Amino acid sequence: MNDTPVVPTAPQGAWRRFWSRGGWWRAVLLAAAYYGIYQLLALLINRTVGGDTGAGLGTSDPLVVLIGTALPIALGALLLIGFAASLGWLRNLFGRQPRRRMRWVWVGIVVVLAINASALITLDFAAAGGALVAVWLLTGLCIGLAEELLTRGFVVTLMRKAGHGEIAVALVSSGVFAALHAGNLFTTDQGLATTATQVVYTFGFGVIMYLTLRVTGRLIWPILIHASTDPAILLFSEHPTQGNPLELLPALSTPLVIAIGALMLIIFIVSERRTTRSLRAA
Repeated sequence: MNDTPVVPTAPQGAWRRFWSRGGWWRAVLLAAAYYGIYQLLALLINRTVGGDTGAGLGTSDPLVVLIGTALPIALGALLLIGFAASLGWLRNLFGRQPRRRMRWVWVGIVVVLAINASALITLDFAAAGGALVAVWLLTGLCIGLAEELLTRGFVVTLMRKAGHGEIAVALVSSGVFAALHAGNLFTTDQGLATTATQVVYTFGFGVIMYLTLRVTGRLIWPILIHASTDPAILLFSEHPTQGNPLELLPALSTPLVIAIGALMLIIFIVSERRTTRSLRAA
């Protein structure tokens, strides 16, 4: 039996008919449009408040994080939800999807959660301040909702509507997610090496989030795991507690996620190909 998720056909209408055809280029088009709108929102908000909010990264000012990071991403998430509503896809995106039993995927999920928990446990809360921690947790929820809805929601759905296999779905959804972060080379002061590492990291993380969607059957779980990742790692990097052995996990989060993501992708590709050969032979 083929376990590839079946996406219901969208209702008729020029707008809905265009997107219901799916395809990788529509997924890339949507991601590019979202990225452009998000950057425009961030720029407008920055100009409106009359300060250099930037992306709110590396700052201990909760208001800067709230305005510079959370607000434009929250607005972007609302636009994505409105877009989904215009297509009649909200139930499809957030509803139950066919699951596949892949117990080995839980290893990656547990590792990511362990990294996030260790980062929060070893965080110097006194130095960070309760307001900053609260704002970053809220910001993380906005990031998780927007980025997972776009990549593990829309991109996955568009790929499936075009009839692509799940290997292609995994690669394209993870690739689009990684490409979104390549723009940090131009929007932040980080160098090429840092951006390249971030792109590879986000591809590996994207693979883990895609597989999380496959084994749980719900978009909410990648959203929540993603929501806990950004604030935990960013707060830990700025306000670590010295001498705690648990800080080793978040300190090594980048190579760990890259390695686990690559290994899980290889296992998944081999598994999918074996399943396809078995179905053809049956």
